[in-house]
Amino acid sequence: MRPLFYAHSGLRYLVLLMGVIAIAYFAFGLATKRPVDKSVRIIGSSFAGLLDTQVLLGIVLLGAGWPFYPALWGHIVMMLAAAVLAHVMLVVNRKRPNPGYLLPLIGVGGAFVLIIGGILAIARSPLGTTSLGG
Repeated sequence: MRPLFYAHSGLRYLVLLMGVIAIAYFAFGLATKRPVDKSVRIIGSSFAGLLDTQVLLGIVLLGAGWPFYPALWGHIVMMLAAAVLAHVMLVVNRKRPNPGYLLPLIGVGGAFVLIIGGILAIARSPLGTTSLGG
């Protein structure tokens, strides 16, 4: 079960890195009024896919009997909200006649904030330290 925990814990760095890349790309596209191309969909889908994998690993970890403690409720709720927000905003943008950068930026940026909050809800910083000194 520890390898599953380490996979879940380590994947957060990829999720955060992809979030930063997506936010930067969408903000740059919005600021420069660049025409939207398929990279918006690819970058958004990459972020959402990594986030989905992270959520799935977390669910499997809990199902496998990882110790549950009350702070996990905040973590679970914020992570699920992040995944839903990212997916909804990316899908709505894709279905629009003229997709843009704003909705993906709101979706990924909002999800990123929720992810940071979810990490902090279990007393872990995004850089791997805990309030317990680990």
